[in-house]
Amino acid sequence: MLLRGAFRQCISGRHGGAAVRTFASTHREIPALTRDRYPVQRGSFAELNESDVATFRSILGDSTSRVLTAADEVQDYNIDYLRSVRGCGRVVLKPRTTAEVSELLRYCNDRRLAVCPQGGNTGLVGGSVPVFDEVVLSMQLMDKIERIDEYSGIVVCQAGCVLANLEEQVGARGLIMPLDLGAKGSCHIGGNVSTNAGGLRLVRYGNLHGSVLGVEAVTAEGRILDLMSNFKKDNTGYHLKHLFIGSEGTLGVITRLSIFCPTASRSVNVAFIGLRSYDAVKQTFLAAKRGLGEILSSCEMIDAPSLDSCTRFFGLQSPIEKYPFYMLIETSGSDAGHDEEKLSRFLEQSMENGLVEDGTVTNEPTKMKNIWKLRELIADSLLSDGYCFKYDISLPLDQFYDIVLAVRERVGDLAINVTGYGHVGDSNLHLNVSCKRFTPEIYAALEPFVYEYTSKLRGSVSAEHGIGFLKKKYLHYSKQAEPLRLMRQMKQLLDPSGILNPYKVLPPETPVTNH
Repeated sequence: MLLRGAFRQCISGRHGGAAVRTFASTHREIPALTRDRYPVQRGSFAELNESDVATFRSILGDSTSRVLTAADEVQDYNIDYLRSVRGCGRVVLKPRTTAEVSELLRYCNDRRLAVCPQGGNTGLVGGSVPVFDEVVLSMQLMDKIERIDEYSGIVVCQAGCVLANLEEQVGARGLIMPLDLGAKGSCHIGGNVSTNAGGLRLVRYGNLHGSVLGVEAVTAEGRILDLMSNFKKDNTGYHLKHLFIGSEGTLGVITRLSIFCPTASRSVNVAFIGLRSYDAVKQTFLAAKRGLGEILSSCEMIDAPSLDSCTRFFGLQSPIEKYPFYMLIETSGSDAGHDEEKLSRFLEQSMENGLVEDGTVTNEPTKMKNIWKLRELIADSLLSDGYCFKYDISLPLDQFYDIVLAVRERVGDLAINVTGYGHVGDSNLHLNVSCKRFTPEIYAALEPFVYEYTSKLRGSVSAEHGIGFLKKKYLHYSKQAEPLRLMRQMKQLLDPSGILNPYKVLPPETPVTNH
């Protein structure tokens, strides 16, 4: 349904299905080693030797496909998706069972070999690749879906299941995954849980601390912690599962999990609308909450440079004319007539009030998927400029877009593009600064400025991407000294030798100043 203006039929493009993050890493230059680009020193860990490799092969059945050592085989496991960090790990291990993970970690702990757990390697903060020569523990082969209970909505699976595959399987049972990400074609559910990923459905279903009912995790010493649960109600003492949700593999390795999947909506509608100002975006979001209520399932904001980058790089076409800002609003419910009436009334009132200038609404699956591409492929399109600094921050909605303008003015000609888009429904902005290549000059202009700006507004330096390696020295902008001290004590308790994902999450005792 067209709201106003000429509709250029559908959104054409050459990409279909779930977005798989592969093209960027295929066509872009190999980054400098992390140890050369950033000030970091190797910990007092042992160095890998041939005896270690032989032990790994004995644990994993002497399979060359499950113990990778050739330089060309391990290279991709050392480089992050953004091409911002690169480690020099010499071995990649691919267990199939929790017992194998336990035996591998027990051996590494005894030998003081540092370990980097890795899922789909789609992270954006350098948390999923080695910093130095850590052993890479890949979860790729732990991809079994053990059970889907359509009565309770509970799914039990291994940590290496790809999110898009889970979405397909639960969808066949009338359910829906409570999270949806642009990287769903590559990311693993275990990595999602380890980073407490948010995504496009958080405004409707909340974060993973609520959706994940239980986990199975292996500590650095090889202890298997069965924290699984088959019930939404399980009030039995300390909820230890929460220690592993969002700890990014620094406290233990998640090997299995149970997650609650809601019933899939029978009625889904998507609106794509154009607006003249960020203030109109803010007012429209408030009107959507009040007017759509329980059927509002996603509310996204896109600025003009973000959409331009996406349509240009992927050869897509916007369904409406150009505006400074756009919003993508999705509704999900059980009564098509009721939902369409509420959405139409909300949009008509928003246009009458001068908030919305133009837009289109559809409930056709293909058209909805094409509209969602305009949002989900922005991140990849910005990488085409060469290098992209990506900041995932939470900010008050009154000042939500101000930081984009401030950064644009600050970096000037150093950047090709400074854009802002994200989940306005849960105050999560994705600030992107693209340039031809990484340079110390633009790095110094951005950091710690972005985090200081965020901290002054009492925002969060990481809304959903985690801390990883790239943000650890800025964690103090969002966490006070006492909580950080307690976090270090928890790390010491569960990983006394510090072998699990070292150099990640926890900042140094004294904050490091940028040089």
